Amino acid sequence: MLTDTIIEDDRWNAVAFEDLAETAAQAVLGHLCLETAAFEIAVLACDDTRIAVLNADFRDKDKATNVLSWPSDERGVDVDGGTPDLPEPSFPGVPEELGDIAISYDTCAREAVEAGKSMADHVTHLMVHGTLHLMGYDHVRDKDATLMEGLETTILGKMGLADPYEIK
Repeated sequence: MLTDTIIEDDRWNAVAFEDLAETAAQAVLGHLCLETAAFEIAVLACDDTRIAVLNADFRDKDKATNVLSWPSDERGVDVDGGTPDLPEPSFPGVPEELGDIAISYDTCAREAVEAGKSMADHVTHLMVHGTLHLMGYDHVRDKDATLMEGLETTILGKMGLADPYEIK
């Protein structure tokens, strides 16, 4: 398995989170032509209380958020809109750690309702988003955001999901 998931909040079981996380992460690596068996991602399925602590500790933002990611290596690029360097496995037969993702049930559930989306579709989008962050993609600068959002839309489209950025 590509993802190693810890479920701290049992509400995640109702949306089969482990399967959603694995499918989303595999879709990203597959789109980037990376062998999924060569990599590993740690995923924490938690609640707003836990993610708010993580957000404060690691980003100095004292509030809950939907998803956080911590890449194992800096893969971003200096040029706005540039493509990050993709990871390579270090040792044959030993999965390379790509990093960690934490996702909050409370915020995801609220956002899904507000957007009129299913929880499963919204969580899948956020797992694709978080996995792309582990690959070095970001959305702080305009061209980087355009690149990342385009990848998310393409990957989700291949999965049969709607464009999460389409304004209705």
